[in-house]
Amino acid sequence: MSSASDPLAALAGLPGVADSVDSVRKAVDRVYGHRVMRRRSGEITSEAALRGARGSAALSGADWALEEVRRRTDFGAEPEALTVGAALRLTAEAGQLLSIWRQSPLRVLARLHLVAVGSTAEGDVVGRPRLAGEPVDEPLVEAPLPGADEVAGRLDGLSRIIIAGGAAPALVTAAVVHGELLALRPFASYNGLVARAAERIVLINSGLDPKAICPAEVGHAEQGTEAYLAAFEGYLSGTPEGLAAWIGHCGRAIELGVRESTAVCEALQRGAA
Repeated sequence: MSSASDPLAALAGLPGVADSVDSVRKAVDRVYGHRVMRRRSGEITSEAALRGARGSAALSGADWALEEVRRRTDFGAEPEALTVGAALRLTAEAGQLLSIWRQSPLRVLARLHLVAVGSTAEGDVVGRPRLAGEPVDEPLVEAPLPGADEVAGRLDGLSRIIIAGGAAPALVTAAVVHGELLALRPFASYNGLVARAAERIVLINSGLDPKAICPAEVGHAEQGTEAYLAAFEGYLSGTPEGLAAWIGHCGRAIELGVRESTAVCEALQRGAA
């Protein structure tokens, strides 16, 4: 990440990023303008949270049908059930942390990991960045794992950028937060889920999606794991082309999330949901 005073704003000038930002803004405006949103926005928010959690869990290897996620109440010791339960808890918790994010993003990330792990917590590795030599359970991402010192330094840099604010569009900030956390994998487990929950927080807190009705997690899952990882490789490359591709991928994910919520609005309007 650049050491310039506002490195995220600089990313907004990469080729194609402005088009992605504009496309996302128009898509979000359309769903917020839907007539159902005037009367039943709470229902759309609840459904978007459920579908977002399902999508995030799917990317972490627990690709359950939506109705199974909706129906289940037991998310016990079986690995996929634990992942789905973690995703649901994170989606619910994200909305409670908005006021803290801009003042203490590292505190929020620690809380997200604690919530993800839940009652399965063991030892003292929960809710803090990993130390040198501590393993990471993140089967989706096979990229080289940064050392603990690098993790600490980059987390501090990311925190400073978030606290400082700046002129970067919400899409750019959300994509960088997501990509950086996925690259660092700062926790012993559930880093992908935490990264996508942090992306959700940025989109809500920025004012782009204040009612949390545009679940990017849905779009990430819909584009598929292969496309997700290919775009993430672009982020890891650090090249202008790679970064622009990752930001574009995240923008498309938001648009697909918008499409999902628009379909929910249409179903409610028809009285079918």
